[in-house]
Amino acid sequence: MTKILLLFITLLASCVGTDKPPTSPKVLNSSSAIDKKPLRIAIIGLVHDHVHWMMLNRKKIGDIEIVAIVEANQELVKKYSQKYGFSTDIVFNTIEEMLAHIKPEAVTAFNMTSEHLKVVEACAPLGIHIMLEKPLATSLVDAKKMFNLANQYQVQLLTNYETSWYPSIRETYRLIHQENLIGEIRRIIINVGNRGPIEVGCKAEFIEWLIDPKFNGAGALADFGCYGTNLATWFMKGAPPTRVNCLTQQFKPELYPKVDDDATLILTYPKAQVIIQASWHWSLNRKDIEIYGSKGHIICKNSKDMIIMKYGQGDARSQVAPPLDPGLYDGFAYLRKVIRENDPVRPFSPSALDNNLLVMRVYEAAKQSSETAQTIYFKTFESTLK
Repeated sequence: MTKILLLFITLLASCVGTDKPPTSPKVLNSSSAIDKKPLRIAIIGLVHDHVHWMMLNRKKIGDIEIVAIVEANQELVKKYSQKYGFSTDIVFNTIEEMLAHIKPEAVTAFNMTSEHLKVVEACAPLGIHIMLEKPLATSLVDAKKMFNLANQYQVQLLTNYETSWYPSIRETYRLIHQENLIGEIRRIIINVGNRGPIEVGCKAEFIEWLIDPKFNGAGALADFGCYGTNLATWFMKGAPPTRVNCLTQQFKPELYPKVDDDATLILTYPKAQVIIQASWHWSLNRKDIEIYGSKGHIICKNSKDMIIMKYGQGDARSQVAPPLDPGLYDGFAYLRKVIRENDPVRPFSPSALDNNLLVMRVYEAAKQSSETAQTIYFKTFESTLK
């Protein structure tokens, strides 16, 4: 099928009213016939390793349809079209070229983080919803522009994190904030990272920009620090920290000469402390979280296994987290649920824009703390950015 034929089909579909994207997050009724059709998604970029297992190799559930891919690197296009079986007829060199032929309901960005703003600038004015692979941006300046565009054009701008869909973390949030199982949060410790993108075998096109501050903003601080800050913001219900401390180190300059490969963040709250250990210098892959409260603690060892202890009620117990609710098994099922079923994005939930804007505010403070070796008082720091 040629691109001209694709254009004809798209125009024909729009004439009968089945392919027009919503102009705001709340225009579709969940009972309408269109809700049952796959969400029409365009992939922006093939240079992020997460695109493979999250999108191209995603199980054929039938809830989303990839209608276009934007990627200028023809070698990647050829290699991955052969591997995953998508037609090169749906591949375009630029976002603008794709939008001239196809109007998806949503786009998912797997390009360099530094190019996220371009995605929002191109898609938001057309009423096209957006999901970005974490983090939101490389700078707070870009993040604020994206925030304003999403609000101006009333589109969803979501950020996807792998940890958002860990049953253990979801169950922990429920136990803390709905059942008050462990009382008031006193301390959160988040360990996240791996041996390093080169050591774990990330693809060359991913490593090329991931270890360059121009395209990724930083190293391990940007790559994994955002996970911890995102979860901390969710568990603390959107409260900003009062102080931010950050120590970055470079243990492997021969591999990562331009960026940090280890970052430790300490976020201080009025009654709690969050410690985030984000690193490309672990001896193993890890994404685990410990939350200590006034009445007990919960440890998420991985995506499913939990340890729960309520003080004064015997020994700690192990349990496997219950499965996620239907429709919430990954970020793209969630995206469809938000758009097609008008599922409200909860304030400061992991994918929410307000959460991820705060993540970027903390990130900027962390960078300054690392560069100056000083404690950053958040309110004072924020006032300098206005």
